[in-house]
Amino acid sequence: MGKKREKNNGKVQDQNMADAFQYEISLQLQEGNEIGYDKPSVDLEIDEEAFEEPSSVTEDGKKVSMEIKGSKCKALVEFRCRVEDSILENYLLGKPSSEISPAESAKAIEQLKEIKLWGVPLLPSKGHEGTDIVLLKFLKAKDYKVHEAFEMLLRTLKWRKEFKADGIVDENLGLDFDNLAYLESRDKEGHPLFYNMYGALKDKQTQYKILESEEMRKRFLRWRVQHMEKAIQELEFEAGGTNSVVPIIDLKQSPGPTTKKLHSVFRKSWKLLQDHYPELIHKNIIINVPLWFYISHVFSSRLKAQRTNSKVVIARPGRVTSTLLKFISPENLSVEYGGLKRENDNEFSPENKVLMVKVKANSTEHIQILTPKVGVTVIWDLTVVGSWDISYKEEFIPEDEGSYKVLIQNEKDRKKGGGVRNSFYISEPGKIIISIGNLLLKKKNVLYRYKTKPTVPMYLRAINK
Repeated sequence: MGKKREKNNGKVQDQNMADAFQYEISLQLQEGNEIGYDKPSVDLEIDEEAFEEPSSVTEDGKKVSMEIKGSKCKALVEFRCRVEDSILENYLLGKPSSEISPAESAKAIEQLKEIKLWGVPLLPSKGHEGTDIVLLKFLKAKDYKVHEAFEMLLRTLKWRKEFKADGIVDENLGLDFDNLAYLESRDKEGHPLFYNMYGALKDKQTQYKILESEEMRKRFLRWRVQHMEKAIQELEFEAGGTNSVVPIIDLKQSPGPTTKKLHSVFRKSWKLLQDHYPELIHKNIIINVPLWFYISHVFSSRLKAQRTNSKVVIARPGRVTSTLLKFISPENLSVEYGGLKRENDNEFSPENKVLMVKVKANSTEHIQILTPKVGVTVIWDLTVVGSWDISYKEEFIPEDEGSYKVLIQNEKDRKKGGGVRNSFYISEPGKIIISIGNLLLKKKNVLYRYKTKPTVPMYLRAINK
């Protein structure tokens, strides 16, 4: 009876987590045009003299023809006029006092002419290529309704002034939440990757730090904004540049927002990002999702409009690596997630080419590394996409038939993942053979890379000393 109750409590907790995260993610998501989640079966007024009508605008590195979208082009030009007028007439940050002198008004206007958002000048007549990119984000968030987009921009600028967001990146908040969120690498299209580790919330001490007092909850919100601003610093609001981030939300070992206070804090943070950082999310990738979250997402997706469901990719634990590799190259994906990227790696860099070999079901493939030069060390990196369940062998075969083969490593049944890195000093010409045997009835993809570097053997070092 106790076990049954414990199991039911677990289901309730998972369902609470599903509901909470589903709500938070729906707040964070911005409108789009294409569905990005995996299906269940797959896993889942116009001053023509002041403004020239743009023929194209670059969004996230891709030129979008404005001639095709005439109504959207008109909305952008009208929005630019509204912003220009609000700056030159001094009401962008609110209606000025009637008691203000002409000199003070002129000074205020000069200051407004230099106003920036995310490092981009907002005055359209300055001709900065990033201005249209930023304005388009507000337009898209409000379905190209100029008045609503303008009001959203005004609210954002007012909030940033009150929140002091422009200087928050250098602010010392005295919070150590690096285990909750961090920036690392970029995806295949150049978007910065923003990792959110909800499993860290399982630690009661971390929860206490967030919920200890109202002051701590406010500091946590500032911390969330600080990390978003750091991510924005990695963006390029220019032609050919990427101007949105990809959050990777890891729910592994996540307890979910099991308390009202914690749920409230996270809801506020996501709502804040939605209200003041429009269209800065390229795609949400949610990994290691519990079963209840997955089911909740699938069913809610059926009920929501296509545009609400855009930019979401979810992956169950068994599909994390294969899902992430669709968007992130293996050299930029951490070993923790099945990639080849290691922290403080002195051997390999993203410039080192990654190769792939496919191993058919119940068969063996061989990776051959030729080593014609002596006095060098060969270093290799290797990982299997998905579950391992392989036999694995490394050996050196000399060119001289009279020399002995060297067995470097041999595992008949390797199930442990995490990647393999090894090296071998070449004292005579030959080749290194890496044999991967697939023990399962479905094919596997193996990713690998290698390099050679000149090496002085240890015994020669000792002699020279």
